[in-house]
Amino acid sequence: MNSTQQLANRLREVILNGTWIANTNYKHQLEGLDWTVAVAKVKSLNTIAVLAQHIHYYIAGVKHAFESGTLEIRDQYSFDFPPIESQEQWNAFLNRFWTDTEGLIELIEKLPNSKLNQNFIDEKYGTYQRNIDAMIEHSYYHLGQIVLLKKLLA
Repeated sequence: MNSTQQLANRLREVILNGTWIANTNYKHQLEGLDWTVAVAKVKSLNTIAVLAQHIHYYIAGVKHAFESGTLEIRDQYSFDFPPIESQEQWNAFLNRFWTDTEGLIELIEKLPNSKLNQNFIDEKYGTYQRNIDAMIEHSYYHLGQIVLLKKLLA
């Protein structure tokens, strides 16, 4: 298995269907979750919905960058989302999350291994390898928070 396939599989694992690292994934934690739980506040912590949207923001932004060659997302906006106010809105968001993740996985799988050590969009952003690895690690970090929030809200 080549490096890009391994990276794609790691992203697939944390978001869609894996259990090897955390014994869970985003889809397992979020599918079927009532929207009122997803938006429930625990003190000053981010909500489950905001954390999921935050990870989706980066996945969708990096997917767009792969497709267009421009990086339009900015860290300062990575927690700015309109409120989710219904189960329908929550489910629609989750569908976008899964679809965008699958799309990015496909793009990573098609990426030649030789591209991994090249600059991602601009030298200041580091390499493709570094950005994909960072996205996976960042996703696990917030997945842990989501698991803990669900326990606090249960």
